[in-house]
Amino acid sequence: MAIMTNTESSIRIPGTSRHFLDPAAGSRDQGQGRLRYLAGGSGAPLVLLHTVRTQAEHFRHLIPLVQQRYTVYALDLPGMGYSQIVPGASYEEPAMRAAVKRLLTQLDLRDVTLLGESMGATLALTTAADLPDRVRRVVAVNAYDYPGGIARSSLLARLIVTGVIAPGVGPILAGLEPKTVMRTILTGGLVDPAALREDYLDELLNVGRRPGYPTVARAVYRNLPSLAAARARYPEVTAPVHLVYGEKDWSRPSDRQATRRQLPRAEFTQVPNAGHFITLERPDVPASLLNAVA
Repeated sequence: MAIMTNTESSIRIPGTSRHFLDPAAGSRDQGQGRLRYLAGGSGAPLVLLHTVRTQAEHFRHLIPLVQQRYTVYALDLPGMGYSQIVPGASYEEPAMRAAVKRLLTQLDLRDVTLLGESMGATLALTTAADLPDRVRRVVAVNAYDYPGGIARSSLLARLIVTGVIAPGVGPILAGLEPKTVMRTILTGGLVDPAALREDYLDELLNVGRRPGYPTVARAVYRNLPSLAAARARYPEVTAPVHLVYGEKDWSRPSDRQATRRQLPRAEFTQVPNAGHFITLERPDVPASLLNAVA
């Protein structure tokens, strides 16, 4: 039986409302359970995809900048945020991509712009490869498609992630998230630590206390290599792509060049004095790119 708890976020984004997408009866979607998403605005559809250990509210500062030109859909990926936690569910890249595709197909969204950050950027690109008739454009922010990733954030992050995925002690560590440790790990993805607002940090910690969430966290971290493997799908993307990287992102120049080789026609922007979480730190940058082509 799936585990459900409180479905209310403490953070409100003006002009949006929460919704839930139930799996179709008898479909494979049962393995993902019920998906939560935020929706609001007007115009062509824009789907926002968050990264590891975050949720739809990750885009709280970006949404107000684009909702006059787009109808925004910000998804909680399976098991994350307030989407349903289904015991035994897969968190490999194909399973998470299937949830994104489910949002597009069940809501019958067309002419879609996909914007993802980190893990969400990789999912945006592979979803575009699978659904070329629905996807108009992809904005991939700091695509997480290389080994290492969050472990490059800091020594503490490397130790925590290594411990969380380890057998034996892993489940215990996954259930322990001291606020100071969580703050240190997340600010390792920022040039300006003040971009991590206290209420957002509290929200993430509250979500982390959902029954079953430590199991989700372990599974997501264990399956991060599947994101690197997914880069092989990029040449299948036919929609226009804009790659965005923070100057201080965790990716190395060689990682970025490897992605650009897979997407030779993609536009490229490097954001000075920005880290991995650009939508927290510089939401004006992706907003300008989106509004310019709305």
